[in-house]
Amino acid sequence: MKAHLLYVEDDQSLAFVTRDNLELEGYQVTHCADGKSALEAIQKQHFDLCILDVMLPEVDGFTIAAELRKRDRQTPIIFLTAKSLKEDKITGLKLGGDDYIIKPFSIEELILKVDIFLRRRIVSGPSNGSLYAFGSFEFDHGNLLLKSKDSELTLTQREADLLKMFLDHPNQVLKRSHILEKLWGEDDYFLGRSLDVFVSRLRKYLRSDENIRIENIHGVGFKLKY
Repeated sequence: MKAHLLYVEDDQSLAFVTRDNLELEGYQVTHCADGKSALEAIQKQHFDLCILDVMLPEVDGFTIAAELRKRDRQTPIIFLTAKSLKEDKITGLKLGGDDYIIKPFSIEELILKVDIFLRRRIVSGPSNGSLYAFGSFEFDHGNLLLKSKDSELTLTQREADLLKMFLDHPNQVLKRSHILEKLWGEDDYFLGRSLDVFVSRLRKYLRSDENIRIENIHGVGFKLKY
């Protein structure tokens, strides 16, 4: 079955070329030219991945992402933005985005990121998932579920992949460069800021158990202790 993508872009020329290339790769693509129609689309159907332009008429991409995350934390979100300010990138990630691409971008880069996210969802499916018990939590990587006695949370794919990496190396220092190369495919300053956002998310999810902490090893990386 073809993966179904939601692609939201108001530049009709760019949208035509991008959609055409995605469909040539075998994806089913629903294109929306404004934020309002995108909100209607996510209310009516499920998408395997969302590609959201940030600057849109009617409703911006950040608002679409926030609305989607209220009901669905699993679907990967990739932001497309002409904004290069790091604050805008961090805003998107804090809202639940998984990655971002700065315009102008290459179609090859976008297709590569889409392919990576969709393959990760297949590889970490229920039959191949890893189960972890740590502190007061249980974590099912295959189903992206983090459970405690009082709560159950569905993580995004990147949150789950990062937590799994920490749990595979408990009480060990993981270098920032190693994490970035494994999960993002490269190590640079802006991706490092993205990593900080995801670590902050995990700290928030795990704070109910005071014996679990993700320590920042200054200038080196992080250590999960429990």
